[in-house]
Amino acid sequence: MRGRRLLANGLAYLILTAVSLVLVFPFAWMLSGAFKDSLEVVKMPPTLLPSHWNFDNFARIEQYFPLYRFLLNSAVVAVATTALQLLVCTMSAYAFAKIPFKGRQGVFLLFLTTMMIPAQVTLVPLFILFSKTNLIDTYAGLILPGIFSAYGTFLIRQHMLTIPNELLEAAFMDGASYYRVFRSVVVPLVKPTVAALTIFAFMGSWNNFLWPLIAVNSKELMTLPLGLSKLQGRWSTEWDILMAGNVVSFVPIFLVYLVSQRYFIKGMTMTGIK
Repeated sequence: MRGRRLLANGLAYLILTAVSLVLVFPFAWMLSGAFKDSLEVVKMPPTLLPSHWNFDNFARIEQYFPLYRFLLNSAVVAVATTALQLLVCTMSAYAFAKIPFKGRQGVFLLFLTTMMIPAQVTLVPLFILFSKTNLIDTYAGLILPGIFSAYGTFLIRQHMLTIPNELLEAAFMDGASYYRVFRSVVVPLVKPTVAALTIFAFMGSWNNFLWPLIAVNSKELMTLPLGLSKLQGRWSTEWDILMAGNVVSFVPIFLVYLVSQRYFIKGMTMTGIK
């Protein structure tokens, strides 16, 4: 039996290692291409490591668009969107999970049906609404559409349902208000799930391309994904510069994941989503 168990574990680790290599390979290829010159990056047969490490690709990005300005815009929009989405999702999840009111389950089911609506369907109504409120080509116009998330609310609500009601009742008996219970009792207990949602929200906002493409007209407000699209020409593409730009775009997301990784798996397993 022990031999079979060791064999099964060995096969499982072998399969997981193979799958991991397949998933990691595109990132390794991107990182390698960022340090190759324009000829070596399209060389056949391809090489994984550059023969000569070229660090000029990152500096050459400035020739195509103001990299640091676009990085700043992406950082402002992503951080603001993530913070506001966490606030909205945690408060709405608290209402759906722990505050009894008539029709709560029906309202929540209706709220979840918005997850079945493709984001592309809402682009035209959003653009008309933001145009009439003079929010096109503003930071607010980039941030506001991303602060509402039915998936984020559902994710946190599932975790809040596992919190015993006796904890909340004890706080109410001590004179705490709904807001105090939310801030001091509920939120500290759902930190792992909030960390997981932080990664999803930041990554979605940072990589968002379609809405900024529609909502931004001036170059001063363009985000990094819009800048990266300028590296792809109509007749040719400088792949070495594009790879370097993608590395710059990847680093902030990777750093956010590193900071939140110890909460990520725990948060996903505590929400009821298996």
